[in-house]
Amino acid sequence: MYRLLRGPQAHKVRRMLMPDSRLQQVTRAITWIRQNYTAPFSIDQVAAEARMSASSLHQHFRDVTAMSPLQYQKQLRLQEARRLILTSAMDAATAAQRVGYDSPSQFSREYRRLFGFPPIQDVARLRQEPGRFAEA
Repeated sequence: MYRLLRGPQAHKVRRMLMPDSRLQQVTRAITWIRQNYTAPFSIDQVAAEARMSASSLHQHFRDVTAMSPLQYQKQLRLQEARRLILTSAMDAATAAQRVGYDSPSQFSREYRRLFGFPPIQDVARLRQEPGRFAEA
């Protein structure tokens, strides 16, 4: 810890740990999205939670996560739906609704885009190879 705080990158480490650093603000946005991922939200709402402007949130959120806040929400929803289908034997339409999708067809399209297979095929494949769920 001492070397880190005294080394050549110390100023960057200190800046990241500051209460109102960009990283802390993005962390607030991520935490808020994780707690509210099933509900629709506006970027302005998340930006207010992070204490940033909408454009600044987009830029810094993408720098930290390599995706936009809405893409992040979508990925959380799809990952949770996959978990529900796999571990709770829930059908895809019910899982989609539980994680906040209004349209089963939109859910199916986005699921296939992320995981490479529609929900039924993906879950069947994962059940055949149990170790793959942890990797996927």
